[in-house]
Amino acid sequence: MGAGCCSSGCHGPSSEVAPRFRKALWAALVINAGMFLVEIVAGVAAGSSSLQADALDFFGDAANYGVSLFVLGMSLRHRAMASVLKGATMGAFGLWVIGNTGYHLLTGTVPEAAVMGAVGIAALVANVVVAVMLYAFRDGDSNMRSVWICSRNDAIGNLAVLGAASGVFATGSGWPDFAVAGIMAALALSGAAQVLRHALAELRSVAVATE
Repeated sequence: MGAGCCSSGCHGPSSEVAPRFRKALWAALVINAGMFLVEIVAGVAAGSSSLQADALDFFGDAANYGVSLFVLGMSLRHRAMASVLKGATMGAFGLWVIGNTGYHLLTGTVPEAAVMGAVGIAALVANVVVAVMLYAFRDGDSNMRSVWICSRNDAIGNLAVLGAASGVFATGSGWPDFAVAGIMAALALSGAAQVLRHALAELRSVAVATE
């Protein structure tokens, strides 16, 4: 990215976009924090690694939306640095899911499909609402793009959880749950790579502009 990156807001989003983006972030934060509480309780009760992974993802997203609200209106450098933090968090989430899935695989956990399905539907509705709210900001700076990627990955992950619930119900095995948890880990690692690439490119452009 060259010096033209300032067109995306070196001094923060435009006065027209910022209020709408801030309002969407607050709504997304509240929704994600609420769904974290629901899913972490349900995930532990059902013994589902994919629900627990999704719950942690809701928590991470709520924290990420909070960071985005904090840096909104700051310079491109500060927003890009926040995106680096968010990208690292997404990557850490992916690694945690891999470890947690391995544990349940070794212990042979068979989750409760009915709980997975019911909570998965509620989580999907919540994430689709957030994704629709944030869709308009998907082509903004790395800070805006990172929250869009989070919401998009969450909606895809919820569809996968519903598929896992159906698989567990049909087979009486935990393998579908493990497979979906692996998909969610891959989504998190892929999203982290995209956010980090975009954020680091912005940091490089800021460094060149200040030389």
